[in-house]
Amino acid sequence: MKMLLGALLITTAIFFSPPCSAGSLLCSEDAIKQARKLLEFHFAEKDNRMEIDKTVKELPSIQNPANKKQKFQVLEVWGYIYKGQYRMRFVYFHSGGSCVLMGQEILEYANP
Repeated sequence: MKMLLGALLITTAIFFSPPCSAGSLLCSEDAIKQARKLLEFHFAEKDNRMEIDKTVKELPSIQNPANKKQKFQVLEVWGYIYKGQYRMRFVYFHSGGSCVLMGQEILEYANP
């Protein structure tokens, strides 16, 4: 029972962790820069209504599939174009204090 309660508390802490401002997470500033590039690429053009949220949320890290001893940091950033909302996630590897972008995804937040 104690083990189940502990797992529940850890899961709750992971999923309800508060978002952080751009400067408080390693790689967060780069994630915001990459978010603008990814949204422009996804939308296929620049749009003056495009906006990138300055809040970055750290999600649970993931294992490197090629090396199980390594972990990747996952950061979530939201972007907006007019009435469209886009969730973007960026996967980073930390190497010597630098951020190496390993992967990215974008998903339109919509109810078609």
